[in-house]
Amino acid sequence: MLPDLMPRPAAITPDAYAKRRAALMATLPASAAVLIPGASLATRSRDSEYPFRQNSDFYYLTGIVEPDALLVLLPGREAGAAVVFCQDRNPLWEAWTGRRLGAAGVVAEHGVDEAFENAERDVQLSALLEGREQLFVPFDDGEALALAEQVYAESQAGRRRGIAPVSGFHDVSPLIHAMRLVKADDEIALMRHAAEISARAHCRAMRASAAGLSEYHLQAELEHEFVWQGGSGPAYSTIVGGGDNACVLHYVENSAPLNDGDLVLIDAGAEFDLYAGDITRTFPVSGTFSEAQREVYETVLAAQESAVAVIKPGATLNEIHQGVVRDLTAGLIELGLLSGEVDERIADDSYRRFYLHSTSHWLGLDVHDVGDYRLDADTPRPLEAGMVLTVEPGLYIPDAEDIPAAYRGMGIRIEDDVVVTATGHEVLTAYVPKRVADIEALMASK
Repeated sequence: MLPDLMPRPAAITPDAYAKRRAALMATLPASAAVLIPGASLATRSRDSEYPFRQNSDFYYLTGIVEPDALLVLLPGREAGAAVVFCQDRNPLWEAWTGRRLGAAGVVAEHGVDEAFENAERDVQLSALLEGREQLFVPFDDGEALALAEQVYAESQAGRRRGIAPVSGFHDVSPLIHAMRLVKADDEIALMRHAAEISARAHCRAMRASAAGLSEYHLQAELEHEFVWQGGSGPAYSTIVGGGDNACVLHYVENSAPLNDGDLVLIDAGAEFDLYAGDITRTFPVSGTFSEAQREVYETVLAAQESAVAVIKPGATLNEIHQGVVRDLTAGLIELGLLSGEVDERIADDSYRRFYLHSTSHWLGLDVHDVGDYRLDADTPRPLEAGMVLTVEPGLYIPDAEDIPAAYRGMGIRIEDDVVVTATGHEVLTAYVPKRVADIEALMASK
């Protein structure tokens, strides 16, 4: 058993963020400038706001969690290449919304070279960017693009004073995302912690499950554990689907009753220091699998365990997925849900009636983390040590007349988080059981 309160791992140091910034700038021309806005508060309704969550790329390069910040990177600048604009210090505002770092605090706590409060941004940013010819911004960020247009207009005005104008715009996101794809040891430590919190929460939900509860009761158990262990809450919208709700891949209503004899599928993970856990487990509401449930579950589990076993440097997500497709298709034929030969049913996509999604995605600061899955159109990306991915096969059997009654409306998915190591892999979410006997034993231990 994990201890009741888990010790917190070490936070990523300011020096580590500085090294990331230096690595990014090393890929850029000397005349470049990078502008990366942080996130802003978003209105939930009227004067109520959603909980703030920092932009992942901005956080990856700074560690700053305050809203309305801007990172400016200026390769080769003698006074310091990393500059941040941040919220203004204001005692009256801070009495309402809490302490702000201010420029001095950003430098002291986050190790950037220089910082200014946002009240100075228009004047200082123009001076900082003077003579910079190549501007790198995230093209998927509307604020960044608007800022780039403003910088371009100002640089054209500077041409008359003999200052070289901005001559090109580039998307900085692919460069950052390639860096984020391979996690450093300090990131993996945080992801291991997020995974362990998530695993504890799933175990808690299994123990709490009972007929007569509703899906939201298990959601409450999960999310209590996330926060109890120091997470910020769910890394994504929690899915608790009982019965045929489990066949809706992104079911988030979580409002239906849990019925004796049904399975319940939970897809939920904690966020810790902005890193995501992501686990799916499927188990019987009342603690015991029926024979038909066990048959389908064992089919999914065998495919999932085989997929995890092949993870190592050099393997590809495409190979993992194709192996799962073959295993699940063979299982569907054995169950009588498909007929014929495995290759035929794969070739005609018959299996896709029951398996609609891919097997894996990257995991990190975002639950569907960044990074290309292919090196080019014809070449899947080989796995490298430090990459983190999910493995999550499933079967979703419709409630249809041509399906044997015992299998109708059954949705089963099993998902683990796996980090690629130099010699193979480590399953970060191994604490939460997935074998039938282990699940039943845990549920019986209430």
